[in-house]
Amino acid sequence: MRIAIQGELGAFSHQAALHFLPGAQVVACATSVQVFDALDSRHVQAAAIPVENTLAGPVGEHLDLLMEREVFVHAEMRLRIQHNLIAAPGTKLRDVRQVLSHPVALDQCRNFFRRHRRIVPVPFYDTAGSVKHVVAGKLHDTAAIASRQAGQEYGGKVLLPALEDDKQNFTRFFLIKKSKKSGLQADKTSLAFGLKNVSGALFKALSVFALRDLDLSKIESRPVRGKPWEYCFFVDVLSGDDQAMCLALNQLEEIAGFVKVLGIYPRAK
Repeated sequence: MRIAIQGELGAFSHQAALHFLPGAQVVACATSVQVFDALDSRHVQAAAIPVENTLAGPVGEHLDLLMEREVFVHAEMRLRIQHNLIAAPGTKLRDVRQVLSHPVALDQCRNFFRRHRRIVPVPFYDTAGSVKHVVAGKLHDTAAIASRQAGQEYGGKVLLPALEDDKQNFTRFFLIKKSKKSGLQADKTSLAFGLKNVSGALFKALSVFALRDLDLSKIESRPVRGKPWEYCFFVDVLSGDDQAMCLALNQLEEIAGFVKVLGIYPRAK
């Protein structure tokens, strides 16, 4: 089986992909859109995408793409993220003037940049890709923030370990496929819905879950593209494809402008 990720081999998404599907062939894509395109074209059978981080928050682009594309969440996992400052061999910390990494990774290491104000954070398309770029270019005034595995993959040297602001730093990943299928152990549902901007609309929408004692583990809003100041809501419900959930969805469809079930899957342990 082929599974797509955004970024280079050695990235955190690469680790997540092999956790979901051990032994799968990992296909690295330069952008998130290309990951979803590969899935749509059947070039790959699955994809592993990060959707939320405990320090940096949601990955908005991936939530938007889950809304736009006909894909379905089959599983989730939480990966402990440890960031390292990695440079080309021979580089000293005192030589470093800028650090490349994915914007989300940079956002998880704010304290490092507060302590080293002479070092400038520079957004790059991928964590592992930043290591590859620094080492291949022999850039001795530049380092990267990435996983230790990325350093090993591309021959980089770890200058400082554990740069993340908080050690309870986890990223939530989804395994997505084209097929709409929920397994026997599915006990969690992710969905999105939109509401008219009228008094009490959100209260009425959430009440369909409360009246059936369904536990919401997450709710957040995202702007609707092309409709300024309108929002859709992303919700995780700790329930699978059971009667209570089906009744709640039926009632929600009567209230909401639209409802899209993103996936029904086993919750991460």
